[in-house]
Amino acid sequence: MPNLRLADLTAEIEANVRRALLEDIGSGDITAQLIPAERLAKATIITREDCVIAGTAWVDTVFRQLDPRVAVHWQVADGERATANQVLFHLEGPARSLLSGERTALNFLQMLSGVATRARFLADLVEGTQVRLLDTRKTLPGLRLAQKYAVTCGGCHNHRIGLYDAFLIKENHIAASGGVAEAVAAAHRIAPGKPVEIEVESLDELRQALAAGADIVMLDELTLDEMREAVSITAGKAKLEASGGVNETTLRVIAETGVDYISIGAMTKDVKAVDLSMRLSL
Repeated sequence: MPNLRLADLTAEIEANVRRALLEDIGSGDITAQLIPAERLAKATIITREDCVIAGTAWVDTVFRQLDPRVAVHWQVADGERATANQVLFHLEGPARSLLSGERTALNFLQMLSGVATRARFLADLVEGTQVRLLDTRKTLPGLRLAQKYAVTCGGCHNHRIGLYDAFLIKENHIAASGGVAEAVAAAHRIAPGKPVEIEVESLDELRQALAAGADIVMLDELTLDEMREAVSITAGKAKLEASGGVNETTLRVIAETGVDYISIGAMTKDVKAVDLSMRLSL
């Protein structure tokens, strides 16, 4: 599946930010009213830890929607590495607006940079192999496209976006459909041209999936030796994806079996936000 591009996310970013500002500011920031409306200010935003940046467009949109008079001056770009205490961007504009938008802007940036940082860490672990690391649908509700974009900023790749753009036939689907061959045949019939991936739990099921014409076969909880044999059996007739039992210790050795993809739910599910700080000056 192709990676998300920022250019395709304009409407999504607008909607993400609109909801977030409504959630935080609601009918108005009553604390900001302590500050005279005409007072101008500047702010500097730093990271307190090493990270990979993602989410600059969400920050820009926060301040544009909130107050177009706010100027955002970036010192970094999405996908770049930043080190602890590095300046990420500066703000200039009405003090009220800088403070009202601070939390929403930093929430997007710290969460998406957290995803990108984790993705970059995992991508570095398999550097030099041919494998592609994929995200999953284990994302924060309402922020799937944002998180999947952040994954690409960290050097990893997108699996299917949702239940509508590709088939992923799992154990229960197979049982309900009558078998591996029946499930794959039905998928090709229902939506010709859509990628068809099927999960298998044995080499025998792999052979069935290949015979049925699956495009991608997910190897669920197979041993390393079984994965190597699966690569030999498949011989390029389909793409192979490893899933289950993937962690920092096993990632490299799984990549070295020769599988095409490894999917990692923790890339987006177990996200740790980057520690950011904003310093205001009048």
